[in-house]
Amino acid sequence: MATLEYYDIILKPVISEKSMAAMAEKKYVFLVHPDANKFQIKTAVERMFDGVKVARVNTMNCKGKKKRVRGSFRFGETAKTKKAYVFLTEDSKDIEIFTGL
Repeated sequence: MATLEYYDIILKPVISEKSMAAMAEKKYVFLVHPDANKFQIKTAVERMFDGVKVARVNTMNCKGKKKRVRGSFRFGETAKTKKAYVFLTEDSKDIEIFTGL
């Protein structure tokens, strides 16, 4: 397996009501590469965003959902994903993902 660089680890932020409300408490949710570990996620966030200090990272593996395939009686699955909940320290700067919302 190829090594993961910091820009390959963070795929995109999760946009939901719950994650947007958590941003006020310096908690951020990202979709990350399924092979990334907590230490890699922590260093990727600190390198991508200037002035950010990560206190801890929680990860969650989400398996794919079963879906019907092309109207037949066969079933397939959507892709599995991995979420990372990133908690920042109190003296850290905020991550400016959505400025002006």
